[in-house]
Amino acid sequence: MILPLYIAKRYLVSKKKQHIINIISGISVAGIIVGTMAMVIVLSVLNGFSSLINLFFNSFDPDLKITAVEGKMFEPEQSDVEKIKNIQGVIHYAEIIEEMAMLKLGNNQYFATVKGVPSNYSEYTQIDSLTVYGEYKLEENGTDYAVIGQGVAWNLSAGLAFTDPIQIIVPKKGRQMSLTPAQGINYSSILTSGIFSVLEEIDSKYILVPFNFARNLFESGNQVSSIELGLNANTDVKKIQEEIQHILGNSFSVKTKYQQHGLINKTLKTEKLMAYLILVFILVIASFNILGSLSMLIIDKKEDMLILKSMGASSRLIRRIFIFEGWLISVLGALLGAVLGTVICWVQIKSGIIPLPGNGSFVVSAYPVQIIFTDIIMIIGVVLTIGFLAAVYPVKFISNKYLLNEN
Repeated sequence: MILPLYIAKRYLVSKKKQHIINIISGISVAGIIVGTMAMVIVLSVLNGFSSLINLFFNSFDPDLKITAVEGKMFEPEQSDVEKIKNIQGVIHYAEIIEEMAMLKLGNNQYFATVKGVPSNYSEYTQIDSLTVYGEYKLEENGTDYAVIGQGVAWNLSAGLAFTDPIQIIVPKKGRQMSLTPAQGINYSSILTSGIFSVLEEIDSKYILVPFNFARNLFESGNQVSSIELGLNANTDVKKIQEEIQHILGNSFSVKTKYQQHGLINKTLKTEKLMAYLILVFILVIASFNILGSLSMLIIDKKEDMLILKSMGASSRLIRRIFIFEGWLISVLGALLGAVLGTVICWVQIKSGIIPLPGNGSFVVSAYPVQIIFTDIIMIIGVVLTIGFLAAVYPVKFISNKYLLNEN
């Protein structure tokens, strides 16, 4: 066994001449344990929220979405859409029309995005499972239906028990303003078949209607707002994205599910980074206990060090004893904190013992948690680094003053 490590282990657990040193050492370990545990728990909860949000977005969004870089709409026939359809791994192809419109139901009015989708929309999304009231149905026996977001339904006071259709009002395409407002607008009515719920951002924005209904309403002709693609589960999304981008050129944008909500994902990453930095700062403050503990230990063990020096121990060996002492405090605190944090997260995942406030008004009843192994490794690495730096100062300066310059 390495001699400095052996002596450091004895000093860590042995009784000191001054009892306060044992207390400070215990506080040092406890501070590292609590700090490490807090980092594991907080980052795991943030991972859980991020995973939950992305899960809902993934249920509503296509695997790849193609839009024009300039302008709101484009004609698919002018692009190499047949090449896209024939790419290996592309199993669903859908042309989409999206436009803002004013919705009116009774005395209630609300602006929302009308999304015209084809019949295979439910095949490459999970809109069926997201429909919380009624059913996902866009057409039956020649009658068109709409499936609306829960936020839209709330603003319109719409419900499935109501027999009144929703009126959709849009300006006529290319029509100049006239003295008679009715001549400058298109409007159509549609019944509601279901209400879906994803996230507030989507629920309060979208109303889904049949593609042909939207085409006639917006007078879009052969133009569409986007092309949505559903891919085989085992395909390389990044590779297909690059292939499609090469086919279409720079005039079109091809985005994955993650890129379709880039701002939200960047915000979640920023929140996680800021939480991590704040906790690291708290851990740095807690690590000052290590500095105090080692400083007092060096003074307490002054006679022992002089005996070791008289027996031939070098200054380097004596320094290494106290460096190992600081490392042991950090290692013990980091490992115990990581284990305790992981256990608490695991219990939360299995039983949801800590509920979210709001009495069940959220999509989940308890705090979501996701344990990422690389996060734990990163946390332990940072804790050990902070512990090492906290041990350097007292070993380098205080040992020189009290021990190594003694005659």
